[in-house]
Amino acid sequence: METRANPDHKPLAAAGFMLLASLLIAGTTLMAKLVGRDVLGDPLHPLQISHGRFFFAFLAISTVVAIKRPHIKNPNIPLHIARSVSGWMGISLMFAAVAYIPLADATAISFLNPVFAMVLAIPLLGERVGPWRWIAAAIALIGAIVLIQPGAGSFHPAALLALAAAAIMGLEITFIKRLTGQESPLQILWINNGIGLSVATLAVIWVWSAPTPAQWMALAGLGFMMALAQTCFIQSMKRADASFVVPFSYATLVFAGLYDFAAFGVVPVKTSLLGAAIIISGGAVLAWRESRTSR
Repeated sequence: METRANPDHKPLAAAGFMLLASLLIAGTTLMAKLVGRDVLGDPLHPLQISHGRFFFAFLAISTVVAIKRPHIKNPNIPLHIARSVSGWMGISLMFAAVAYIPLADATAISFLNPVFAMVLAIPLLGERVGPWRWIAAAIALIGAIVLIQPGAGSFHPAALLALAAAAIMGLEITFIKRLTGQESPLQILWINNGIGLSVATLAVIWVWSAPTPAQWMALAGLGFMMALAQTCFIQSMKRADASFVVPFSYATLVFAGLYDFAAFGVVPVKTSLLGAAIIISGGAVLAWRESRTSR
């Protein structure tokens, strides 16, 4: 019996969307660093930066919702709240980290997300983890230790903020896995960004300061880029298997390094490159194992 090819299976388009998402995600960390340091004015608090991210992202997604008018069907509100709160916490910690450490380092540490998600899926989703997954996790964690350099003279406490952000975002991934099997992508994006904006608004009251016009523009760019990156990520996942497209997301590290060099003259040191390479190797092993398991 002949099997009909999936008309949405377009590997080249999927790779293009993932590379564009990577370019945009690296751009959001650059915007966060610009407003988190005294480049465009007095530094803004990380909670205010995350508020700007959710405000402008929600504005962009709401515009799409107003045009497409999707049917909002049976949203799992408790799960949405859990996902949104963890996403807000993770992104706030990441924005705090990038103000003090190189973008490439923070980005490399963020690639531990799937590892934390794998570990958390054991108690939260009841998944079984085999030896290959544990090997991948061990490799990635070794890379994180090399990159963070605990006890070394070059160690910066902000690296631990990035590590905490990766762990919390790993928790967010487990919630996303449950949501994507129940609701449409646009519904998930709209509700999650709306809840995230509500949480961020309550938090920012205590640290609010008036941004400069340049900071407003950077915050708007951050939010719009994040919304577009999420859209590109979903479009990529629709057009090819996750095992094919996920490795292209590692381009985020390259783009972050280029942005950091162009804006701040930061050149990655050998230890950073080694740690990032080890983390990516662990992620690659995990992606390979996931592809074998899905087949």
